[in-house]
Amino acid sequence: MTGTDGEPKGELTLRTLAMPADVNVNGDIFGGWVLSQMDIAAGIVSGMRARGRVATVAIDAMKFIRPVKVGDVLCIYAQVERVGRTSMGIGIEAWVLRDRKGYREKVTEAIFTFVAIDEAGRPRPVDGDAPGAR
Repeated sequence: MTGTDGEPKGELTLRTLAMPADVNVNGDIFGGWVLSQMDIAAGIVSGMRARGRVATVAIDAMKFIRPVKVGDVLCIYAQVERVGRTSMGIGIEAWVLRDRKGYREKVTEAIFTFVAIDEAGRPRPVDGDAPGAR
């Protein structure tokens, strides 16, 4: 999942600022907050690929590499790693711009598995027509 030469792998999908309200008792940003941002980005990419509703079913190979600090800009990069009949694996890398100045550092990576679902919440083929898909 690691990009080469210190470069992110995937498309920049989400960018947000780490705020004081998101810290843990150590003064770092909660890992759960970072995870939720990654899940949002993975949901965007998988929903576009499935052309409809999707649901997160698993997170694999989650690795926290470095802490995120207040004032860092969290940048989430995502790409489709695999596509099955009803599921997709989305590779996610989270990078930060330290102190909003541009020093970029990878902080987290994972593979998120999503399932394409129909209006009733049942699995459907990823490449099938989703109700309301355009």
